[in-house]
Amino acid sequence: MMEILDIMTLIVIGTFIIVLGLFGIKMLLKLGRAGITIIFNMILGIIFLFVVNLLPIVKIPINLLTVLVAGFGGIIGVGVLVIAKSMGLY
Repeated sequence: MMEILDIMTLIVIGTFIIVLGLFGIKMLLKLGRAGITIIFNMILGIIFLFVVNLLPIVKIPINLLTVLVAGFGGIIGVGVLVIAKSMGLY
């Protein structure tokens, strides 16, 4: 009788661990997808900052502030930098 309870306990604990593992994997995939999107946005922003600097219309200085704005803001951040530079804000 005791062996049947031990086996049932192992089955319940094993099922619980499997369910928690599947839930954890699902959460990691969602976070991973968001992380990849953020990294892709940062790379595009920095590349776009360098491309904008190749154009003779606007020269945005490459410094820590502009790289951070382009990195965290992406293409929209570079657009804000271009508008700020054309308005003479920096």
